[in-house]
Amino acid sequence: MIATASPPAAFAAKEATATIPIVFGMAQDPVNLGLVASLARPGGNLTGINFLLTELAAKRLELLCAMVPTAKRLAVLVNPAQAANTKNTLQEVQAGAQAMGLQIRVLNVGTNRDIDDAFASFEHERPDALFVGSGTLFTGRRVQLTQWAAHHRIPASYAGREYVEAGGLMSYGSNTTDAYRQSGAYVGRILKGAKPADLPVVQSTKFELVINAETARTLGLTVPDKLLALADEVIE
Repeated sequence: MIATASPPAAFAAKEATATIPIVFGMAQDPVNLGLVASLARPGGNLTGINFLLTELAAKRLELLCAMVPTAKRLAVLVNPAQAANTKNTLQEVQAGAQAMGLQIRVLNVGTNRDIDDAFASFEHERPDALFVGSGTLFTGRRVQLTQWAAHHRIPASYAGREYVEAGGLMSYGSNTTDAYRQSGAYVGRILKGAKPADLPVVQSTKFELVINAETARTLGLTVPDKLLALADEVIE
């Protein structure tokens, strides 16, 4: 059995073997990526969980604008190394921004230094809000991201609750704990004899909005009642 947690890892495993079962977890559509033939019947030796993070980008932007209704200029951090992820995220964000009359500035980052440089540029071209893309690069650097956002006093939206727990303002996305639990269930079924080709790719259906009320107060923001009503958790 091989279990993976990102598209690069899934592709590496697929290239390494066509016989050992592989269960993946990822934030992108595995059909569009070419990992499986279809969601219903993946075929081959791969199946897994789609977190749907890129597909939620427009909704996440909508929630950020509800938190910061005066926002007009939006900075978007993406990782060009994850080409499919970045393409899908920008399509969703640009469509949403156009509908809401927002100006977008896209910043490509791939290292700690790139992230530092991106935030340094805000000294001269300050956005009203920040949208941080999804992916392992950002998750692994969530403390750096949330600390810089706090330093510059910029309201920011993230893809998962781990950012909010690190001091970020808000997140909206799949419940990754639930998704990995589903991955574990698939691993168990395969180890008991099920074939990956016969196990449909599961798409997350449990999404959560998490808000850090203390960060909101620090930024001088009042969390709207409608967001408080929608939130799955408010961290005080």
